[in-house]
Amino acid sequence: MLELAILGFLYDASLHGYELRKRIAALTGHVKPVAEGSLYPAIKRLESAGLLARETRPGCGAAPRHVLNLTTHGREELRHRLAEPAESDITDENRWFTVLAFLRHLGEPAGQAAVLERRLAFLQQPASFFYAGDRPLRAEEIEDPFRRGVLTIARATSRAELTWLRETIGSLRGA
Repeated sequence: MLELAILGFLYDASLHGYELRKRIAALTGHVKPVAEGSLYPAIKRLESAGLLARETRPGCGAAPRHVLNLTTHGREELRHRLAEPAESDITDENRWFTVLAFLRHLGEPAGQAAVLERRLAFLQQPASFFYAGDRPLRAEEIEDPFRRGVLTIARATSRAELTWLRETIGSLRGA
């Protein structure tokens, strides 16, 4: 997810590390804060792989600024990762939002629709946070008001996302 976010934000614009960190933190929020100890090693890995290039520009003060740019290979890699996201990128909500934030860069409506259809298929599977044996429990079956709240909120969120997915897939497919 971190590498995808780095590639996606640099596809949008050249950035220095601090600004990149702020944008990733704004996208992922409190759920997954971005530590310097994970961001800068990820940047170095992407740079070593030829996906990023570093450019030194004069800073506001005495220190120069290192600005990161996405290479042509980096743009291709981002499009590849968006076209074929890992299963966890589809099923994990935070990772899914990262894919969704940059899916426009895939460019081709059929490919975008295919990714959305994978998420739609995942959301249509019966699931719950709570089970009776192997059977998923519905909110109406749970006495605990807090657990019932978790399921009620999750159901509302899922319904909204399902509606959006169906509308957007239809639009992308030209229906």
